[in-house]
Amino acid sequence: MNSAGNDPSAESAPDGGPTQRLAAPATFRSLRVWPALLLVALMILTRYGPAHLEGGLSSYWMIAVFGPVLCSLLLVIWWLAASRATWKERLFGFLGLIASLAVTVMLSDPTMRGPGTINLTAPMGMMAFALGATVLRKHRPTMRTGVPLMIALVSFGFSLLFRGEGMTGDYALSLRWRWSQTPEALMLASRKPEAAAPVQSPESDRLAAALSNPGWPGFRGADRAGCSRGPQISTNWIAHPPRQLWKIPVGPAWSSFAFADRRLFTQEQRGPKETVVCYDADTGRELWSQALETRFDEPLGGPGPRATPTLADGGLFVTGATGNFLRLNPVTGALVWKQNLKEVSGREVPMWGFAASPLVARSTVIVHAGGPGGKGLLGFDFATGTLRWSAADGNDSYSSPQLSAIAGEELVLMLTNEGLLMVDPATGKERLNYEWKFGNYRALQPSVVDGNTILLPTGMSVGTRAIRVSQTNGQFAAVELWTSRHLKPDFTDLVTYNGCVYGIDGGIFTCVDIKTGLRRWKGGRYGKGQVLLLESSGLLLVAAEDGRVVLLRADSNEHAEVDSFKALEGKTWNHPVVVGDRLYLRNSQEAACFQLPMAETKKSGI
Repeated sequence: MNSAGNDPSAESAPDGGPTQRLAAPATFRSLRVWPALLLVALMILTRYGPAHLEGGLSSYWMIAVFGPVLCSLLLVIWWLAASRATWKERLFGFLGLIASLAVTVMLSDPTMRGPGTINLTAPMGMMAFALGATVLRKHRPTMRTGVPLMIALVSFGFSLLFRGEGMTGDYALSLRWRWSQTPEALMLASRKPEAAAPVQSPESDRLAAALSNPGWPGFRGADRAGCSRGPQISTNWIAHPPRQLWKIPVGPAWSSFAFADRRLFTQEQRGPKETVVCYDADTGRELWSQALETRFDEPLGGPGPRATPTLADGGLFVTGATGNFLRLNPVTGALVWKQNLKEVSGREVPMWGFAASPLVARSTVIVHAGGPGGKGLLGFDFATGTLRWSAADGNDSYSSPQLSAIAGEELVLMLTNEGLLMVDPATGKERLNYEWKFGNYRALQPSVVDGNTILLPTGMSVGTRAIRVSQTNGQFAAVELWTSRHLKPDFTDLVTYNGCVYGIDGGIFTCVDIKTGLRRWKGGRYGKGQVLLLESSGLLLVAAEDGRVVLLRADSNEHAEVDSFKALEGKTWNHPVVVGDRLYLRNSQEAACFQLPMAETKKSGI
């Protein structure tokens, strides 16, 4: 048996008795934090830096969206492999972060999962953990791991206060307090019980005659060129500002309007029902609605249909986001026939819903579905809804078919991820398949200039291409004229006027020469808004993403802003409509009508 005197771990107490020697304190190294600080700086740079680069977030959106979450993953790797923390700290910190994030995601509003987790929850929590560990890097392991975990938990939990309402065109989350009601819920709560559809009357007969020649038949007008050919408007908005005639709450959707006589037709999401609605164009009063029990919702664009109804030959044709393809009676809203694009095309709902606005040509109703086995572009019988023909086409497109005269022949044009398809509207026979593959979606309309030059706009940093189409002995061919990265419009459509093309390039309005593809000027930030050409006035009307209406001169030499006013609240991606002196606007929460001042006409002397 060892005595106290032989025990090396004992020492004499002051009273002469033995006592146990205190163990030496455990040694630990200060954390290596410079990689964490570098990643935090990189996280901030990737989120906010791309907006200031040439082309903006349209060109560098993947950096802005995925950069912060990638830095978050690298921070985890830093903690596990390069922080100099003890192995117990590393394990405890890693498991604590995973558990905190998982609990937060489970408790968060469903709209905050997905983009909300990637863009807000994970980056905030990981940034807080890294900064906390940096400040406490020289403290004991329990302090420098436990306290940053608590800070990270609070930062993760910050997102519990919010719900998401999609993303802006610059890929920033649209957030509202979680306990606040959505605009859709407020609209539904304010609605009165639906009135029965009106019965046929002499007035309805008169309206049916007017429907054969609608003032604005559908998406972007008669030729889908985004051009209003009405009377000249006054540019003196200070003396004669546009006058609001009405403003109403509407259900979410990115549809625009079709117009005939004094009626507006659009689509909305109303709770669990996808709804086609007819409004009185003079008052905003609902005249009828036709609803189907279906709902489309996705975290980037939000809920609701995407396509605009089409008026043609007394029929109203509608594409729903989940694939319902309808013909309605535009007078009463009664269902004439119904098809299901999922079933006909043999595909599931696209990521952002079925979005092609119907096209009516030679008693055939044409829509893009993007199905396999030659079921890309579909032609249905106008009267019965039976499938007449189908054509192979790209599978990823949110554009709409359009009818244009090309090299002396009237053809259907469809722009997809594969390129430009041109077919005969009566048979679906392919006339030209111009290949320009793109590894992402296309959501824009081709622009036809002078009957043989076609502009193919493409977003996501690719730009716009001009091709010239010719026909020899019944065979079509196309050659590239130029491809320009000076116009990268993403999902904001273009207009052409007097040898120039106008549109939004990375959130900034731009003018490009049609002959060369070279930029004439660039200026004016309107987000992912939509532009309409007022041809008779030589003006451009921009419905900006923030709800402003901006009037520009269609001037090839400079960006000339005439005036602007706030028209709508909320994110606005919908195309504006101008018929006569009336401007019709809508977004995902409200619709409005404004009377535009007309230019004074000079009276000639006698």
